[in-house]
Amino acid sequence: MNKKALSERDICTKFITPAVSGAGWDILTQVREEVGFTKGRVIVRGRMTTRGEVKRADYILYYKPNIPIAIIEAKDNNHSVGAGMQQGLEYAVTLDVPFVFSSNGDGFLERDRTKTTGTIERELALNAFPSPAELWARYCAWKGIGETERPIVEQDFYSDGTGKGTRYFQLIAINRTIEAIAKGQNRILLVMATGTGKTITAFHIIWRLWKAGVKKRILFLADRNILVDQARTNDFKPFGQAMTKITNRHADKSYEVYLALYQAVTGNEDAKDIYKQFSPDFFDLVVIDECHRGSAAEDSAWREILAYFDKATHIGLTATPKETKEVSNITYFGEPIYTYSLKQGIEDGFLAPYKVVRIDIDKDLTGWRPEQGKTDKHGQLIEDRIYNQRDFDKTLVIDQRTQLVARKISEFLKATDRFAKTIVFCEDIDHAERMRQALVNENSDLVAQHEKYVMRITGDNPEGKAELDNFILPEKRIPSIVTTSKLLTTGVDAQTCKLIVLDQRIQSMTEFKQIIGRGTRINEDYDKLWFTIMDFKKATELFADEDFDGPPIVIYEPDENDPPVPPDEDEEEEGGGRVIVDPIPPDPPGGRIKYVVDDVPVWVVAERVQYYGKDGKLITESLKAYTRKTVRAEFASLDDFLARWTNAEQKQAIIKELEQHGVLLEALSEEVGKELDPFDLVCHVAFDRPPLTRKERAANVRKRDCFTKFGDQARAVLNALLDKYADAGVAVLEDRKVLRNDPLTQFGTPVEIVSIFGGKEQFDAALRELEAELYSAA
Repeated sequence: MNKKALSERDICTKFITPAVSGAGWDILTQVREEVGFTKGRVIVRGRMTTRGEVKRADYILYYKPNIPIAIIEAKDNNHSVGAGMQQGLEYAVTLDVPFVFSSNGDGFLERDRTKTTGTIERELALNAFPSPAELWARYCAWKGIGETERPIVEQDFYSDGTGKGTRYFQLIAINRTIEAIAKGQNRILLVMATGTGKTITAFHIIWRLWKAGVKKRILFLADRNILVDQARTNDFKPFGQAMTKITNRHADKSYEVYLALYQAVTGNEDAKDIYKQFSPDFFDLVVIDECHRGSAAEDSAWREILAYFDKATHIGLTATPKETKEVSNITYFGEPIYTYSLKQGIEDGFLAPYKVVRIDIDKDLTGWRPEQGKTDKHGQLIEDRIYNQRDFDKTLVIDQRTQLVARKISEFLKATDRFAKTIVFCEDIDHAERMRQALVNENSDLVAQHEKYVMRITGDNPEGKAELDNFILPEKRIPSIVTTSKLLTTGVDAQTCKLIVLDQRIQSMTEFKQIIGRGTRINEDYDKLWFTIMDFKKATELFADEDFDGPPIVIYEPDENDPPVPPDEDEEEEGGGRVIVDPIPPDPPGGRIKYVVDDVPVWVVAERVQYYGKDGKLITESLKAYTRKTVRAEFASLDDFLARWTNAEQKQAIIKELEQHGVLLEALSEEVGKELDPFDLVCHVAFDRPPLTRKERAANVRKRDCFTKFGDQARAVLNALLDKYADAGVAVLEDRKVLRNDPLTQFGTPVEIVSIFGGKEQFDAALRELEAELYSAA
């Protein structure tokens, strides 16, 4: 056997897998091959999307299902034994795996990431691969997991038998938490971006601790009924009869897993502190969902619950840890044991990217001052001062501004999808109601067909809240547009929300992240891969803040005898995390005065579209400009591109590579406005070359009469393929399915067509010659 002639997959099958199996690894339960652990970033340009490259490990080895401990990266035998090491290390850092192996079929190079001194890389013979027991012992020694802790750490995950996998970042969060609790840590914080499955992560943590017998009674706390009910009926369903929801102010002590609203257990003045019906040591584990809310404040009633069950282990879950001078998650829970950010979720392709439509209104930018003695439409004398964006819809209502915002929202939906789920965030309940009315009038045709096409969903409105489930459910089209102020900022799993409108002044980074999180879920079944943020209040300027997707830091205010700097100051500075505190003053006693004017005209002075860039920043540029910059970064010159294109056996490979860098050729073709081949699009937009249309290229080939050496039938087939190229582009020439379509079918089956040329090799050669002729003038 000539090992040099074998493909990478052959090396895996014939050498690596037998070596791993021979070391005692169970191929069925402990070894997975070609494991794609990301989805590929969703890239959006215009209305077109594509996915970036999926990260795929050649092998992941598991001590037990869902407990990964090693990665193997394979190369063919024309590479060195360690050629895959750097790629393997990149994956190991992402997957939190300590052992990395590279192999070319001759042996293994091992990197032990648990070591910080001495020999951290060593070569191993093919028959010397470590056994599961050896790697697990080294893993446990590294983590400080002793014999007492092992049964907890090794406890199986729940499996429903479907084989549905847990995402890699959820596994890290679960396994780190279990290990920390096994070693006695009692305060744990997990930070996971909205839409990344905090509840299913919590379920697996609770399940394993419950099954291991170390946490026998568990309390899961949330601050929204919908969060509790979703957990009970979906992710927590396997607990079955052992689970209950605390309702009716009654504490039944016969269950093991309790789900509750903070409000249901703290109560009001008439039925206060229901949690005290339980003894302080009743619960072994308390899990606090959305812990950035009430439980972060030391003087809150919610924190009283945690103080009462102080002996239990407390796990806080949040997408946005809250760190202000008065409120701190980190002070209570400690530094996050794991963070999975919005930026990382988008980069991995698990969360939806966004584009921003920023609309500036003249009065928002310049302000408005009433003329002397001006009264509002209710006859109130308007205080003489300059009113600006801080005032609008709080102390001053400009009716025409509300109508303009409603019109711009409606124009966008009419140009895209009028049934796209839309949330409009307003300043307060009154603003939400006025916006609802304006949107109803802008969409009267659909409202006449669907009474609930536009709804207000606010805390004071039971009719609106009753429609929340219909808005959330992907299969329900109505309501399509909802207006709100605060109610929908958190805890609403609106998977198909495609438009978020910000007509609310937002200064809090925590609130901003929560609102953006309403759109970050992906639902491919309903074509929800990205979403749009329409911003009327400059809120999206927070994207430019250096700490938008960084970790928060504790706000340190030293007392008289405290040191002037906090402990570990350097670490905190490295983490970044300036906190933005809303500077809007509180309402005066008796409530604020609100003037309403209906005779002040407003207009749009600027409108622009920004895209989510690969570095997580918003970019403002045309599709042509982005293509030019990206292609020139990939290809040093036109000659470089021409050489790559000419030498590529599959032109589609270059097209796919460009798309993975965000060059969406179909959208670009629409913008250029001609039926151009991808080749001509790139040469024209990136290198300023005059383009030829596909039809012109096909006509040029026919003029040159290039195929005289072929027989009549073969020439007819090639002419039919030229027609297909002119209609659909080069991709059709590289797809054998074209032979099953008219007019090719008149020449016979695909096998018969290939035989016209004398066989597969001759047919492939003819196709390559056809492609070469198409681009020969380049």
